[in-house]
Amino acid sequence: MKRSLNTVLALAVLAISVGCGGAAKYPTYYTLNLPPPPDPPAAAGVRASVAVRQFRSPVYLRQGAVVYKMSPEQIGFYEYHRWAVDPRDFVTDAVIDRLRASGDYARVEPYNGHSDIDYLLTGRLEKLEEIDYDGGVKVEVAVSAQMVNSATGATVWTNTVSEVGTVGRHDVPAVVSAMNQAMGRAIEKLLTPTPVPVAANKRPE
Repeated sequence: MKRSLNTVLALAVLAISVGCGGAAKYPTYYTLNLPPPPDPPAAAGVRASVAVRQFRSPVYLRQGAVVYKMSPEQIGFYEYHRWAVDPRDFVTDAVIDRLRASGDYARVEPYNGHSDIDYLLTGRLEKLEEIDYDGGVKVEVAVSAQMVNSATGATVWTNTVSEVGTVGRHDVPAVVSAMNQAMGRAIEKLLTPTPVPVAANKRPE
């Protein structure tokens, strides 16, 4: 009995030693990185303001991992390749930056629940994923948004865009780089032209 107990203890110590000696694997973190647009002052006579609510997304895009699809119905996650920044926050900030850079609004800010703004823009990050079917490796980014008049509740603008990019080599850094380029094109298309002809939609005085 004593010999059996000693054998069990020896095996346990060996297992721990092997486990401690193995190289630990840590996640690699990524972020999208678009060049900031210029931020000129608002054009003369522009008084309208807009708030941008945090973009929504499907639940699977909020898990933190970079996503790939092996078929339209099958979603996979890179366990050790993760987003350092919530993609919803990235898209929200990028939209705010580009609305500010348009010069078409006197004030552009994240939505904080206050009612002293003329327009509210809401949106949804529909897709941000690697596509591994239909030949080759691609990425797809899709974004939709709408703007409402805060005074009337009327929808004054909507748009939905999708961008597909090819991946030169099949590794995650190359995939993220292609996503970054596709995201830049998608946001540019989403906000071109700038939502709402401001002069025609000012809050009544």
